[in-house]
Formats: sequence, structure tokens, C-alpha cells
Amino acid sequence: MFVYHVKINGSKVFKMFFSGVVVLIICISCFVTFKVFGGASQESASCMPQSEISEISPRNYTNVLKAVHDDIDSYLGVKFQFTGYMYRLSDFTDTQFVLARDMVISSDFQTVVVGFLCEYHKAKDFEDGAWVKITGEITKGDYHGDIPVVNIMNIQRTNQPNEELVYPPDESYIPTSGIV
Repeated sequence: MFVYHVKINGSKVFKMFFSGVVVLIICISCFVTFKVFGGASQESASCMPQSEISEISPRNYTNVLKAVHDDIDSYLGVKFQFTGYMYRLSDFTDTQFVLARDMVISSDFQTVVVGFLCEYHKAKDFEDGAWVKITGEITKGDYHGDIPVVNIMNIQRTNQPNEELVYPPDESYIPTSGIV
């Protein structure tokens, strides 16, 4: 029978363990720093899909609306498509309207109108409440302060969609200044 005698040097084991923990902390710090400062803008951290013309769905509409309003400059020039209804206020010009949706704000389905201010040279050809599908580009405009304005490139009448209500921004909304 063989008997093995193993002698453990406590000081050496502690040094190896401590060194391993330090290396692990450095690796985690480097990874987090990369994600925060370099990697977040390269990934799709945004609410809108990355393509030449983004299609906004009713599910992410308020997330996109909030992100664009929070940081207009990061979204200038972004093109998107969305369906909504024409909504006008009394102080709008003939070329202005809101591409609107009704956002549910309570459990008993009370709603408020939300949307992007749009400009289109033939907007007066469409009556209030008409459902349209637009393709437009985000610019910066002035309506009681700086706000995003969608310059319409294409507009067409459409039927009222089955999913006409939108909901407040959800917990997946992350306010960033990342590129769309």
C-alpha cells in the first residue's frame, strides 16, 4: 500500500487564489467598459430596427416616440414607416398634422392621443381622422420648443388597423443616445 503525503503551502494557495480573483475582476471591468462606451452603440440597443427604412410596430411605437423626443439629434435623418390617423390642433398650419395613435393610460382603457408632428405639402387633402401609412424622415422642428418633426416622403390612405391602440413605454425602453 502506498501512502501519499501532500503538504500544502497555505501562503502559496492564498496568493494563487488572490491572483485569480484579481484577473477575473480585471476581465469583467474590461468587458463592462467596452459594453458601456464602445459596444452599446454598435448593437441594436435602440427601439427601432436598423435598416434604411424602419417599420415601427404598434408594440414599440411609444418606446420609439419617447426615445426620439428624449434625444432628437441622434435620430435626425432616420427614415421610418408607420400607420396612424390624422390629428390636427387649431394652431397647426395647412401642412402640419400629428400621425396619431391612442395610448391606453389606465386599466379602464382611458386613452390620450400621442404621435409625431408631421409636415406634408398636401396634408390638407386628408381629413381629420383619416388613417394613413406614411414614410418619412425625422428632422428637428419648432412647435413650442424643439421637437422631432417627420417630413413625409410618401403617404397613402389605409384602413383602420386591428391593433389601433398603443401602450405606454415598457420596461424594455432604455434611454440611450445610440444610433438607430
